[in-house]
Amino acid sequence: MQSDSNPSITMRHLIDGYQVSQAIHVAARLGIADLLADGGRSADRLATETGTHAPTLYRLLRALASIEVLREGNDGVFELTPLGQALRSDVEGSIADWAAFVGSPGYWQAWSGLLHSVRTGENAFQHIHGADVWSYRTNRPEESALFDRAMTALSRRSSAALIAAYDFGRFRTVVDVGGGTGALLAAILGAHPGLKGILFDQPHVVAAAGAFMERAGVADRCRIVGGSFFEGVPEAADAYVLRAVIHDWEDVDAVRILTAVRKAMAADGRVLMLERIVAPPNEGRDAKFSDLNMLVAPGGRERTREELEALLGPAGLQAAGVIDAGGFAIVEALAR
Repeated sequence: MQSDSNPSITMRHLIDGYQVSQAIHVAARLGIADLLADGGRSADRLATETGTHAPTLYRLLRALASIEVLREGNDGVFELTPLGQALRSDVEGSIADWAAFVGSPGYWQAWSGLLHSVRTGENAFQHIHGADVWSYRTNRPEESALFDRAMTALSRRSSAALIAAYDFGRFRTVVDVGGGTGALLAAILGAHPGLKGILFDQPHVVAAAGAFMERAGVADRCRIVGGSFFEGVPEAADAYVLRAVIHDWEDVDAVRILTAVRKAMAADGRVLMLERIVAPPNEGRDAKFSDLNMLVAPGGRERTREELEALLGPAGLQAAGVIDAGGFAIVEALAR
């Protein structure tokens, strides 16, 4: 973040960050970056292509140009900057689907309940909407689709680091617990042709996973199972991956999930929790703000290494090591 010599101005820019977030969200929902991928366009042309009000769209675009997401030429033509390229849907590491999700009304409104959460310790999403995030999205297909696309995008971004950091080739079958539409599992199977996989998540989440696995070329080695990880997970596999699952839940429910996995796994199996690690004081912005995100939305928390390892014993597991995986950590566990 750029800093100003005047602390009040720097602080005001931090306070006004929500305005930037919403401007980027709207640009992502309109697909502005994709439209600019092959060259610059005027606000009028972009308005025609997006079905928006040209003078008002221009106001959005010039604001984004002021923060270097776009560049406005003297002729009124807007182009993507290197920063703005990350909002294209067709580039490696695209953040477009995340931007489209985090600014969506249900998610956005939940953050207005942060003060309530800090005062009471209660979940902000439940307080604002009268339902937890899972029930809310189940009943709103559009919100659910936004979430699934965002999680798929984030999973793709972390997959390469996970595969580079950990040898999945020694396993026969990997279960991706809470694996969404299968982006991570597809990447693991693609890197290890001899490996078989099972994708496990709620039935409405995995409903479209078959087509995804077909496109990835791994459908013949992947079984798709719908269900609840509180009730049980597919049995007898030798590796169970939980990417950003445990942080969605408070300790009691996190132990319930890990216990279900422990009951299902082969005797010599491994559990691999892929999570952010909360850093020491004054460090680690990403994990600490993600922790607030967990408080507001699903109702869970980010944890220190010690806190993650403390979940294992009550579930019948023990830590076997922690491996860095590019911004995340792989907490490996085996049966006690």
